[in-house]
Amino acid sequence: MSGFMVVPAMVVRAIVVCSVLHGPCMAQAPAPAEPARTIGFTDVTAASGVHASMTSGVQPSSHILEVKGGGLALIDLDDDGDLDLFMPNGATLVDPTRGPGARLWRNDGGLRFTDITEASGITHRGWSFGVAAGDIDGDRRDDLFIACFGRNALWLNRGGGRFEDATDAWGAAGPGGWSTGCALADLDGDSDLDLYIARYLSVDPAKPLAPAMFKGQPVINGPKGLAPLGDVVLRNDGDHFTDVTAPSGVGAVPPGFGLNVIACDVTGDGLMDLFVGNDSSGNHLLVNEGNFKFSERARHLGCRTNLEGIEQATMGVALGDLDGNGRPDLHTTVFSSDTNSLFLNRADGFWDDRTSQFGTGAPSRSLCGWATILADLDHDGDEDLFTVNGHVYPNATKAAFDSEYLQPRLVLERKGNRFSPLRSDAAWLSEPHRDRTAVFGDLDGDGDVDAVIGELNGPLRVLRNDHDGTADWLVVSLRDTRASSRNHRAVGAMITIEQDGLVQRRWLAGGGPFQSTFSPDAHVGLPGKGSVKVTVRWPDGFEQVAMTEPGRRLVLDRGAP
Repeated sequence: MSGFMVVPAMVVRAIVVCSVLHGPCMAQAPAPAEPARTIGFTDVTAASGVHASMTSGVQPSSHILEVKGGGLALIDLDDDGDLDLFMPNGATLVDPTRGPGARLWRNDGGLRFTDITEASGITHRGWSFGVAAGDIDGDRRDDLFIACFGRNALWLNRGGGRFEDATDAWGAAGPGGWSTGCALADLDGDSDLDLYIARYLSVDPAKPLAPAMFKGQPVINGPKGLAPLGDVVLRNDGDHFTDVTAPSGVGAVPPGFGLNVIACDVTGDGLMDLFVGNDSSGNHLLVNEGNFKFSERARHLGCRTNLEGIEQATMGVALGDLDGNGRPDLHTTVFSSDTNSLFLNRADGFWDDRTSQFGTGAPSRSLCGWATILADLDHDGDEDLFTVNGHVYPNATKAAFDSEYLQPRLVLERKGNRFSPLRSDAAWLSEPHRDRTAVFGDLDGDGDVDAVIGELNGPLRVLRNDHDGTADWLVVSLRDTRASSRNHRAVGAMITIEQDGLVQRRWLAGGGPFQSTFSPDAHVGLPGKGSVKVTVRWPDGFEQVAMTEPGRRLVLDRGAP
């Protein structure tokens, strides 16, 4: 008999344990008002308590190491049901190993955070890029892996808000070089979280690079002309990592300039696959063949290049089911003077570039895109696109490069089978920045998706989603408390939500929008008025069904009695 917990919309801390076999037991939902289907955010950084700048070199950037920025992670560090925030932070060319240091904020509710970095014991100060959050040691607490230039870092959550540096004990430092995006996922089906690390290129921060030329102008050199680095795969052996890059087949894949990775079952066979977004080279799709073996199939299956066969400069990656066929599709962001790409995952396993069909390309051509997310921002039952942008060249102008250095965010609203740019003069959307990364989740417990955005050598910004607050949503969280499982947040699960004939799907994937970590919760907008059926396909293939009402936080436990 499977268990579930339901949290009423306005009583976030009160949890009722119920039995699926005996039907849902929950507070009576208020009659839903007719929702206002609009997209709008408010910058609430000033009152949020999140006051920090994301360091990555200095301004203006002069070296390729300075232009990528770092990641962010949403992590429920105290398992209280809300999402806390972590920024690994970077450093400078003067001292690449010693920057201003990582920062950790506890979520106190109402979009207010408290900086608990000092009390947490996290003293990390390396030049950091990607970050992955998840339960690595199987103690049901979320840990942090940080991908760095040089020595990577692993911080294990010891409870009570305290973390311990376990890099050496777990063999997590890696081979050196420049690590970027990273993802935690169960790659071999043994219920613990293994680690994939994308890597970029070989460079010496102490040696300036001669400028390259772009559209007749001198610009920062790279990545073309520099040596790409191969990615790394670490198997979780319970109390340490083992490097299985070579035996897994990943070591035989020709290196790309790796920037971001997503771990998700894209083939539908129950095994976690890997999509790697590479800069200025073809993407990789590493299909899981079982027994910790991967086969690179991007060219054969159709997602290595865009429709014209051009290898793009992929940065960010978003995940969603845009055509409703039950398979995860991908949206990728790329360099300016090109268009972001939308790849549909067909039922036969091949991928189609449908960028033009869905209208996602043209609005992005003048932008240099980074973190991107597919999320139902207006609760109308389909997923919209939110992308942050900013050029890498400080001398970029519209006249010289067809693209400005500082750039606005791009929000594309889904309308039927097309996306249309959201038009607004509001500062949260139109104000230009050097944005790089972002994380998205319900940070204030009101049922809509908020955002934290990281700017290159600029402040973090907290954006509150201003949806009207009606009970037209559902947030689903998964727990696996069985003694045999070490994947307690069920990374790899697929969640299907049905209401009044509308079917939506969400995947709990490893990786994130750009060098960051996806929220561990699944969010859907619910435009109907009926009850909601939730079907979870857990990572081991077990299916669980629960009924609930809109305007709830539903917590399903694989190990409940």
